[in-house]
Amino acid sequence: MNRELDLTQAQWRKSSYSGGDNDCVELAVFDDRIAIRDSKCPDRSPLVVARADARAFIEGIRVGPWS
Repeated sequence: MNRELDLTQAQWRKSSYSGGDNDCVELAVFDDRIAIRDSKCPDRSPLVVARADARAFIEGIRVGPWS
């Protein structure tokens, strides 16, 4: 994932579980990657991961170690 990602046209979406204190995670979805940032620090470089890796991470959280 070393390719540069043009974030100027990113459409950031806030988590539906966000609190009112602006302490949340925002995502921008691209063809093959997802950018993740802290809404309190939007000028910092986001974490960029492959969509497949993000999907596996979320699925792992959903399923958990108990299954």
